[in-house]
Amino acid sequence: PLSPAAVVGAGLGGSATAYFLQQHFGPQVQLDVYEAAGVGGRLATVTVNKQQYESRGGSIHALSLHMLDFVKILGLKHRREVAGKSAIFSGEHFVLEETDWYLLNLFRLWWHYGISFLRLQMWVEEVMEKFMRIYKYQAHGYAFSSLEELLRSLGGEAFVNMTQRSVAESLLEVGVTQRFVDDVIAAVLRSSYGQSVLVPAFAGAMSLAGAQGSTWAVEGGNKLVCSGLLKLTKANVISARVTGISLHSSEGRALYQVHYESAEGQGSAFYDLVVLTAPLHPGRSNFTFDNFDPPIADFPAAFQPSVTSVVHGYLNSSYFGFPDPKLFPFTSILTTDTPDLFFHAMDNICPVNISAAFRRKQPQEAAVWRVLSPQPLDKQQLKTLFRSYYSVQVAEWQEYPRYDAAKALPPVVLHESLFYLSGVEWVASSMEMVAVAAKNVALLAYNRWHQELEKIDQKDLMHKVKTEL
Repeated sequence: PLSPAAVVGAGLGGSATAYFLQQHFGPQVQLDVYEAAGVGGRLATVTVNKQQYESRGGSIHALSLHMLDFVKILGLKHRREVAGKSAIFSGEHFVLEETDWYLLNLFRLWWHYGISFLRLQMWVEEVMEKFMRIYKYQAHGYAFSSLEELLRSLGGEAFVNMTQRSVAESLLEVGVTQRFVDDVIAAVLRSSYGQSVLVPAFAGAMSLAGAQGSTWAVEGGNKLVCSGLLKLTKANVISARVTGISLHSSEGRALYQVHYESAEGQGSAFYDLVVLTAPLHPGRSNFTFDNFDPPIADFPAAFQPSVTSVVHGYLNSSYFGFPDPKLFPFTSILTTDTPDLFFHAMDNICPVNISAAFRRKQPQEAAVWRVLSPQPLDKQQLKTLFRSYYSVQVAEWQEYPRYDAAKALPPVVLHESLFYLSGVEWVASSMEMVAVAAKNVALLAYNRWHQELEKIDQKDLMHKVKTEL
């Protein structure tokens, strides 16, 4: 039997991994979860005027089956949707505006971009349809020892290639026009990843699926999923920063010593199984691996800094070409890739607890806006976007992989029972992607521990799963 297991990181990846490990190995497995900052990781909230707001993009795609499942198991609720309109701004004018009338929106897109819009939808749908196979494979206990194998099982070599070439290239190939890519695709990717249309096609498809599908969020804040899963698994959460792992062996099995620093000083503990869910790469984590032979390689990958400013203030609508603030119709503004634009996107955000009486502020009233930008906004830039403001709360994140810098996908297996979760973000970065990876790691750990090798990296799974049914 498996004795204690350790999970490093208590964000969504860590809490979902703890939950799935317990599901597969059974309730008797002892779980230690190490977290230096706070449960929830990047799913954080900020408080403005006694109300809490998501400090990061908080939307979850309607087809996120693991996230939907977590919410159901934990008895959480979906936050009430508050309608709003978006527009794409070029720095001078709006290139695309949403209206109240759905058909008119479609007509506008059609009028501006012709068949490109339809081709985009077909492309995204095809990717999503194949991606959805993962739930069937996981329900049957199949796991993958690398991200490439996982992708191959869903969409063959084509899916693996989609992590190596840009979304722009893939869309131009299926007949989407350059103009549509520059105006619409660029704006969506800037608002979700803070990056350009050079993002790999797979990550791009996931982000575009979220932009055109229906999305939801958790009432009370998405981070409740993390604390909820950890409570449910009765995991032992240790507030400490893990500094390294050294390898020992006992009775022919690997034994891992996890070294950590906490308020009490330095400590260590031994585990049969360790899952790292915090990003490992130079400059981000001073993390050492000792006694591993061959040594565990470095991850030569960079992260994209992004800045979130939560501003409580009066929008300067005249900057967007609306001298009368009462007439400003948009609650969300995306931007095109224009050199002098200093922000990626901004949206008028609602609190994480929305009462039945809640209504959005009128455009001329003070509201809470979340602004995403590559660098912190200076006074002049804040003055450009807001006539005046009460407060600004800034969070700087090294949030998404710098997609243009990555050459190969990071490994999932670092050693016999030592696994790495965060590499999945190089395929695509979303809450559901992390949950899928957490389930994969738990199944992989279980199948390897019990030597059920026929459940790992199987070829032709579509056929196998059909015959099992």
